[in-house]
Amino acid sequence: MDELRIQIVTYNVAVRNPEGSVRDVLGLDNVHDNKTPLPDFFLIGLQEVKAQPQNYLVDSLFNDPWTNSFKDVLAGLGYVKAKTVRLVGIIMSVFCLRKHVVHLRDMQSLCTRTGLKGLWGNKGGVSLRLQIYGCSLCFVNCHLAAHDHLLQERISDYNNILANQKFDCRESVSILFHDYVFWFGDLNFRLNQPGPLTSVEIDKRVKGKDFKSLLDHDQLKIVMSSGDAFSELTESHVDFPPTYKYNFHTSEYDLSRRPGWTDRILYKVNPNVYENVTLDITPQSYKAIDSVMYSDHKPVVASFAIKVFSDYVERCVKFLPIQTWYINEQNTAIVVMGSDVVPNVWDWIGVYYDDFAGLDEYLGFIYMSNNNTTIDVTGTALPTIVSSGDRVELKFFENIVRVPRKYRLIYFSHDSGSVLGMSHSFSLRHRDPSDTTTPPLDW
Repeated sequence: MDELRIQIVTYNVAVRNPEGSVRDVLGLDNVHDNKTPLPDFFLIGLQEVKAQPQNYLVDSLFNDPWTNSFKDVLAGLGYVKAKTVRLVGIIMSVFCLRKHVVHLRDMQSLCTRTGLKGLWGNKGGVSLRLQIYGCSLCFVNCHLAAHDHLLQERISDYNNILANQKFDCRESVSILFHDYVFWFGDLNFRLNQPGPLTSVEIDKRVKGKDFKSLLDHDQLKIVMSSGDAFSELTESHVDFPPTYKYNFHTSEYDLSRRPGWTDRILYKVNPNVYENVTLDITPQSYKAIDSVMYSDHKPVVASFAIKVFSDYVERCVKFLPIQTWYINEQNTAIVVMGSDVVPNVWDWIGVYYDDFAGLDEYLGFIYMSNNNTTIDVTGTALPTIVSSGDRVELKFFENIVRVPRKYRLIYFSHDSGSVLGMSHSFSLRHRDPSDTTTPPLDW
């Protein structure tokens, strides 16, 4: 089996915008050269992103400032934003190395509101599931009920998210049915208060790095042990100070609140779902980033290695080499349907800049139903009945792109959840007036 490396970040940003580079938030402070391997995937969960109506509307159209900042950094390292899902101030984004884009399958996202008894999304959870190299993964970012005394509400929030989120997937309808599950966010679990465990006492034990005695009173560990919530998941060893509540722009606690480990990352593997194969997950690091001081929380970062199937390929289409496209002309591309692909008339093909940094950055698109022609191996046009193995000529209208530069095409399933193929880059340019011929198609 092959190994995929996944890095997860959770950060309650306390309605603040990013200031400067966000490399340290991502845990990239030690990545300076090619000797340190980059994760295959970044999952970034944010809570309390500014969500006034004007911010929410603009962010829904473009990307919030945090997601834009992460994308700027990660694009320079070869990552593509596959998807972002948002519930008011709760945002989760998945980034993957470019080489993995054409292996993304069956992406679906869901949201559950738990604030004000489910009427408001200031608390709740967002999830994203996908298939990659034959394995199913589910990621959940949540913000549960706050305050020391609302333990039962946090337990209820967890169980409501589990009960309400059902995916349209035959073998992994529920979150915990996936091969790999990662659940993170501002879980808001606090330290139970037996007698002397005041803010001052907690701060004293933290400064003495006596985390163990404090974690004995950690509500999350208690409910995991009792089976009330999160008992199906595992957490790596906590060896960092409580992540809340800090004075802004410092690493000193605001002792008007009792410090606690509110920000957590948990995981689960279902190891024995395939014959003769055992899936496995290896936690590699788990830490809080003390140097990040935008918020009254510290970001928490965890890295994992998971096992996936080697050389696993499914439902792929192939673009034949694309000749130069010309401005103000109808241009074409040829796509070959894989033997296990069942084309849909609402499958769509997006036109992207060659150096695109997100799957939502398409410049234009056509549907399979838009003026396509199937072609046999001799080059003869056939009626537009598309099936597995067919070669399909796709026709793009004259003004779909107009700027001379390099582009590429990406083929999506009709529900936009799967990337079935991506072309090599090709150029768009003005045709030389002396050139009146049409370049032959390369079969």
